Amino acid sequence: MAQNNIPPCEVFWSLINKADRKYSRVRDLPHYGRSRYDLYFQKVFNVYTRLWKFQQEQRQSLVEAGVRRWEIGEIAARIAQLNYEQYLRTSDVHFLSEAYTCYEAVLTREYYKDGPSLDYNLAAKQLRFLVRFLMVCLMLSKRDMVNHIVNVMKKLLDECKRSFQENEFKIWKRVMKDIVKFLNIDSAFMNLRPLRYSLVFDSHLNDVMNAESFVAKRCLRLREAILCSCRPNEVMLTEITVDTFRMFQCLEWEPSGTFYLRNKASRGNASDSGQIGAGYCLPDIMDPTLPPNPRKTILDNPSATHFIAVLAIICEELPPDGIVLVYLSASGKSAQTTQLPLGSGTPTNTTESIVGDLESLEVSSNVHSQPDDSTKVNDQNKKIHEIKRSGCLRMSPPGNGGPSNLYPLDLIPFTRRPLFMIVDSDNSQSFKAIHGTEMAEPAAMLLSPSLPSPSRLSGGSQFTMFLTAPLQSFCLLLGFSESEMEKNQDVYNKAEELLSSLLNQWCLLLVRSDTLDPVWAQVLCDPFLRRFLLRFIFFRTLVALHAPTFNKKEFYPECFPSLPDSVLPTEVVSQTAILRLASLFEAEQAFVFSNGISLPADDDEE
Repeated sequence: MAQNNIPPCEVFWSLINKADRKYSRVRDLPHYGRSRYDLYFQKVFNVYTRLWKFQQEQRQSLVEAGVRRWEIGEIAARIAQLNYEQYLRTSDVHFLSEAYTCYEAVLTREYYKDGPSLDYNLAAKQLRFLVRFLMVCLMLSKRDMVNHIVNVMKKLLDECKRSFQENEFKIWKRVMKDIVKFLNIDSAFMNLRPLRYSLVFDSHLNDVMNAESFVAKRCLRLREAILCSCRPNEVMLTEITVDTFRMFQCLEWEPSGTFYLRNKASRGNASDSGQIGAGYCLPDIMDPTLPPNPRKTILDNPSATHFIAVLAIICEELPPDGIVLVYLSASGKSAQTTQLPLGSGTPTNTTESIVGDLESLEVSSNVHSQPDDSTKVNDQNKKIHEIKRSGCLRMSPPGNGGPSNLYPLDLIPFTRRPLFMIVDSDNSQSFKAIHGTEMAEPAAMLLSPSLPSPSRLSGGSQFTMFLTAPLQSFCLLLGFSESEMEKNQDVYNKAEELLSSLLNQWCLLLVRSDTLDPVWAQVLCDPFLRRFLLRFIFFRTLVALHAPTFNKKEFYPECFPSLPDSVLPTEVVSQTAILRLASLFEAEQAFVFSNGISLPADDDEE
């Protein structure tokens, strides 16, 4: 630079332009695809790292040349966003840690404070920065910082109201309302314990597996998850709904140490010359003893064709020992009332016509080549016809059919690879038709009830909430308010310990069962999927015994393949478990138990 006699300011803006060009190329890259975009990310991150170091070395010259403080902050914010985007692609918490570090530096050093007060574009940049930082804090469960950001946003919006036309900030007022709604649902009560898999709360399940020396013929690990939410009028923040956020959190490891301990003696007061980027966060949340998080892809209101395309890529790149979690939360479309006999009538649409032609061709070929198997072929054809008529899920964009509807038949080709499906819909029962028609790998399926049980749940799906926060859901089902439970923290803590013990019992029953289906045996090895399965058993037992839903099948969830009889709601072990939990809240009368079900003697004494 000295030899070419190029002013530092020109070098700076040249690097800015180069970094912006590279960032525009990676900004909209999809979050799915195993490692295929890592090289692009590394290139753009290298440019921004070089840019940040250059402004550190030439800060005085750049300030004298007119570079403003908020422009420096924009570089740090861009580095933070790059790390967050890479975290969404890889689920590597290291990138989330780096994103938080950079965002926190921008906020605490008040990079935007000295900007012109009447600059609309700068105010919008600052609001975007705050929303992105808030999302990172939510991912890290840093509620104190979340509340601080909300207060900063409210203050900034009040200032904008005085400086700009109201119609210019309508969108930000709506964003603020969405944030408040989201935080009211994702309240402190819902975060009394981490949603993530915690060695503090969940390690007892690992102990059971080790103590019983459980060895499945095949052990699968959750490697990929596709989380799709398509419900109308959902409460959401950016592109993440409450349900997908809870599921996302449940598929992460909780670090065994304390989050982001501040080593004030080491860090001291942050200065403008502090390092931004790799290595800045001294007390990292990385725990080398934990396995990597499964990769997660969030799809917000995708079309059915887009969902299928993403699932195809994920299945294609799945490791040999991997299994894919497919989470679908959507409103359903029931089966057509008019049932046409197989092989007669007129197809209702082009898709059905094409599928029907292919089926006819396949059946004809099979019949000619294997005459003795004609009965088997006809049975299979009837099963496919049943799936076609079983209904679908309404996806987005809205429409009367075609790309907006996802049918059970659409997922059958992907059963060449192991699938663990969670379908949360009023028409989830239509997907049970997949069972028995899989291509190569029998799918494990947890299907929600057609109707939710009456409760004080204020937002999100009840089924998803029981799978992610079972005890809080139990309290709301009994009619307790969040404030009531916060006042009775001792009772809640006892209930938390008891629920862990009850899940432990169900896990023992599964491990010791001689009739456990191999589909479930192979997923018990994975801690995330095992926890979902045990919480499903808890929810199924609960609604089966709860008085308002007793003997009402529309409130019952289902799973396929079937679980052993030893964990059915009618069993003494299951009913005693619910009775023990209900007695802590003096709510025994809210359930219907079989004759002879009573509390164990040690519970009575306590």
